[in-house]
Amino acid sequence: MNTMKLNLFRGEKLKLALPLEEDFETMEKWGEDAEYLRNVDTEIALPKNKKQLAEEGKSSHTEIFFTLKTIQDSRLIGLICIHSIEWNNRTGLLAIGIGDSTNRGQGYGTEALQLILRYAFHELNLDRVGLEVIEYNIGGLKAYERVGFQLEGRKRSAVYRDGKRYDILVMGILRNEWESHLI
Repeated sequence: MNTMKLNLFRGEKLKLALPLEEDFETMEKWGEDAEYLRNVDTEIALPKNKKQLAEEGKSSHTEIFFTLKTIQDSRLIGLICIHSIEWNNRTGLLAIGIGDSTNRGQGYGTEALQLILRYAFHELNLDRVGLEVIEYNIGGLKAYERVGFQLEGRKRSAVYRDGKRYDILVMGILRNEWESHLI
């Protein structure tokens, strides 16, 4: 694969973009959706204001943060980042969220994962990307498996929601696995 000709930030339907000031209003609305909050985090579902979201949306030495926007109309549909980057080990962790429920199940998550993995492996030169997902997030699990993530383990009974316990699944993908998965 000639990576020099690839656009690192664009796929067929989505592009990776930096957050704009006007994006935070949309993100703030996502914080009112308990399903969204409970799929992207194990902490207490708590909405955030624009200032808090802007602070979280900054890239740093150990975190690369993008918004997910449609190519057709530049509509904000989600967030994605590689965080907890350990440059010496060439590893990082992935986090993704598709904000509005009407955009879930449309293939956006799978394409976003393909884009961020291409960026992680070809631009950041990482060798491993990991993630954690709550076992009830079936849509997320399917998307992760579709792009080549493998189940590496589980944290048993780690999340308590609505009177029930759930496991956190630990998944990962290595650069060579991702490259062979593309063929």
